[in-house]
Amino acid sequence: MKAPAPLEALTAALRRLPGVGAKSAQRFAYHLLQHDREGAALLAHALADAIARVRHCARCNTFTEHEVCETCSSPRRDSSLLCVVETPADQLTIEQTLSYRGLYFVLMGRLSPLDGVGPKQIGLDRLLARAADPALREVILATNFTQEGEATAHYIGEMMRARGLKVTRLARGVPVGSELEYVDPSTIAQALRDRRTVSESTAPEAPQGSRERGGAPG
Repeated sequence: MKAPAPLEALTAALRRLPGVGAKSAQRFAYHLLQHDREGAALLAHALADAIARVRHCARCNTFTEHEVCETCSSPRRDSSLLCVVETPADQLTIEQTLSYRGLYFVLMGRLSPLDGVGPKQIGLDRLLARAADPALREVILATNFTQEGEATAHYIGEMMRARGLKVTRLARGVPVGSELEYVDPSTIAQALRDRRTVSESTAPEAPQGSRERGGAPG
């Protein structure tokens, strides 16, 4: 028996979501229509509203309701720093660290010639326009550590250095709180390459009681 055309259309639409195959899409579609029609209506309304109201920021290319996003328009952000990320989700992740107060540029992708994604498709012309800002001093490359992300970072880095800007890359290494025996060798190797000098001001305090056990130095 063939499903009604609207139901097939709904299933096909759900398959466009990342990680959703034919069976999962069909299950979602049947669930919404059989058990949660109110939820289906809310989903439809939310999608229509987002499509109608969400646009790209004219400065950083992220998602926003306004011509210029809240981050770009904030006077509290450091305009000398520009962090380049692949997606708005990556931008949100960095913001949640509460450790970065500069500005952003969101590529909405990464270079992938085999998939037909070149400099034009990820808005590098707009990024170059941002690089012309006289207040800008440093470009932080925060693309993902995939083959395409690394190639994108290298390409952008060469362009930015040619314009006299300082270029930095997110460091890779051992995650905070992890134990070496459970970290994969490639991560440890990268941590060794990215090692830095430990100054007295950044050295951790000795565990409580260690001085008592070891005694005062002679």
